[in-house]
Amino acid sequence: MSNNIVIIPTYNEKENAENIIRKVMGLQPQFDVLIVDDNSPDGTADIVRKLQETFTDRLHLLSRKEKNGLGTAYIAGFKWCLQHEYKFIFEMDADFSHNPEDLPRLLEACEKQGAGLAVGSRYITGVNVVNWPMSRVIMSYYASVYVRFITGMTIRDATAGFVCYTRQTLEAINLDKIKFKGYAFQIEMKFKAFLKKIKIVEVPIIFTDRTLGTSKMSKKIFREAFFGVIELKLKSLFSKNDA
Repeated sequence: MSNNIVIIPTYNEKENAENIIRKVMGLQPQFDVLIVDDNSPDGTADIVRKLQETFTDRLHLLSRKEKNGLGTAYIAGFKWCLQHEYKFIFEMDADFSHNPEDLPRLLEACEKQGAGLAVGSRYITGVNVVNWPMSRVIMSYYASVYVRFITGMTIRDATAGFVCYTRQTLEAINLDKIKFKGYAFQIEMKFKAFLKKIKIVEVPIIFTDRTLGTSKMSKKIFREAFFGVIELKLKSLFSKNDA
């Protein structure tokens, strides 16, 4: 068993599941993997179960009964990883938009630079996004500008979903009080760490949009993030125990 584990939430990722698992398993230092699958009708979980025969004790599967949002999938994964004594807990997408080879760099930011939260950042050294239409690049970039303006955080990529948390950071955040389910979840977690004065380090990455499978982004998810940021800030101002 490694000290490091990568949580990968899945819903209908049969095209990517095996490749992403094998890629992570081949890295040094060693990373375990926890797949949190939301009852994918395409058989993603069956692919993972088959691979567990090869990666015994390193590949884990948490099966949920229904699709209930990215945030709840990660919260379930965080709790599982804390129960199993992992020290460094990562979030990563299944679709290769996050390059697994960047995982050691996120780990180094926590191990050697003292970060409690390392963020794989698309915007810390400019705009490092591949295969997105310009409209989506602009929307994503200015969404992070908007988040910084409202919350006071200095993070350049507040919506990033490629991150490493130390065990101590996740233990400091009340996971049962995390509200948002969509991409606002990523902002909320960073904001909670920010309120706790946890050291956050951004690590530059190149984000490449998926080539296989279907994006889960929707207008509902975008609206939750837009209005949720204001709610997060207001709650922090009026509730001393919000973090």
